[in-house]
Amino acid sequence: MYQPQEIAVYIHWPFCKSKCPYCDFYKELAHNIDQDAVVAEYIDALRRYRQILPERTVKSIFFGGGTPSLITPQNVAKIIDEIARLWSLKNKAEISLEANPNTHYQTMFADLKNAGINRLSLGVQALDEADLRFLGRTHTLETARCCLKEIVEVFDNHSADLIYARPQQQYADWEKELAEICAYGLKHLSLYQLTIEENTVFARKNIQPLEENAAAEMYERTRDFLVARNYALYEVSNFAQTGFESAHNLTYWQGGDYIGIGKSAHGRFCLNGTHFAAEYPFEHTPLTPRERAEELVFMGLRLASGIDKARFKQICGLNLMQFINISKLQELQEAGLTAETPTHLFATRAGFLLLNQIVAELLI
Repeated sequence: MYQPQEIAVYIHWPFCKSKCPYCDFYKELAHNIDQDAVVAEYIDALRRYRQILPERTVKSIFFGGGTPSLITPQNVAKIIDEIARLWSLKNKAEISLEANPNTHYQTMFADLKNAGINRLSLGVQALDEADLRFLGRTHTLETARCCLKEIVEVFDNHSADLIYARPQQQYADWEKELAEICAYGLKHLSLYQLTIEENTVFARKNIQPLEENAAAEMYERTRDFLVARNYALYEVSNFAQTGFESAHNLTYWQGGDYIGIGKSAHGRFCLNGTHFAAEYPFEHTPLTPRERAEELVFMGLRLASGIDKARFKQICGLNLMQFINISKLQELQEAGLTAETPTHLFATRAGFLLLNQIVAELLI
């Protein structure tokens, strides 16, 4: 019976000072929030999960949002300490927090490190003043640069987010931003292509992202630029120096167990051989082996290393090569979009540009 011993914990803080026009995630404005009351609710939820999943080791904690850098360092420490009290915390567990430059104050990063954070992810999004305004970011370019300099001084493990394929963006301008972000010595970069999601301000304004072929070329050139600077692409949108891949996010992509705390947070965990999809606070829906297998295909092909066939079978009990549409796989391989070894199935470099299509074909 498959029964994982490790689990990741996601703490969702959905509160923001303002909502960005491209964002379609669940958000609430942070005005008049009783932070202590929210944290007390989170701690109660963690205690209830401890009753459901008692014999686990926490491999990672991730404070995401929203804007989790709005949480006071004292409350961040309170949550981390409670998790460590409820479960065994893995040695050198990755404890990440996403920070927005618009929440920065002089000792914020040092205070977060003292609270227990050992990996800081900074939501920069652009290193261009005009595009920061276009993206609805309320920090300045100067503030972003100051924060980038500081996090590499305070933390040993750090990441930054940028958005590319902005309307009319030229690669030469984007490359200047890439060169600057690399110059800070960050260990990890998350680069997201701008997409216009329904029910966003950008959608209502009929904003058009960069043309598809131009965006694909920008992605390819970005990959080469970063690889030449020792940032390996390990997931479709994520680059890292060796040994600094996000342990927490790898849990999602590799099909590990995790719980989500906070409004709109979700989780996946296996208990007594049954997989569950969890919605916060405590809605747990059983998943069939096929449903879990479909998720493993969708998430696993995002990784440069692809899907580990043995792990796939261990998790869902199905044989990967019998589960997917083998005739479609042959077509994809002949087209140079997927490849296979005795141990793994993965998308090729060309396939990374067509991942959604590949997954749809394989799951027919």
